[in-house]
Amino acid sequence: MSLVTFIKEAGEKLFGKGEAKAAQDAVAREASAANVERLNRAAADAIAGYIAAMNLKVDGLAVEFDGASGSVTVSGQAADQATKEKVVLCCGNVERVVQVNDLLTVAAPADASKYYTVVKGDTLSKIAKEFYGNANKYPQIFEANKPMLTHPDKIYPGQLLRIPPN
Repeated sequence: MSLVTFIKEAGEKLFGKGEAKAAQDAVAREASAANVERLNRAAADAIAGYIAAMNLKVDGLAVEFDGASGSVTVSGQAADQATKEKVVLCCGNVERVVQVNDLLTVAAPADASKYYTVVKGDTLSKIAKEFYGNANKYPQIFEANKPMLTHPDKIYPGQLLRIPPN
């Protein structure tokens, strides 16, 4: 189990549409316990849908969201360490998420990656130089963060990236 922190204002904007938007509107009208639970469930479902859209498979995937604390709890069993870490990133690199309580297990354990929070002016080459001593190793970081990253030049401040062992 681990707790990974994120920047609340950075990330995918999953909660402003569909069922999550309807639940937000209901809470704005009346912040009853039932409406808050509906909003938390809709947000959790949106995050689970995002994980599925990234084609990340987890047996017994369960996602819970607590809007009051901005925390996500994720559990289930991933096939490998890389999938586990990508699922945690999918949960955390979402606007309004501050932390992820990682309860995922791994069928085939391996060395864990390091995490790095992107700052203004960063490039994957610059990050590769910092972690690996070689800017030309940026494709290793890019590949480690697929499918969340679609292009090596499309990173943003506040985004958390996986930095796999060299």
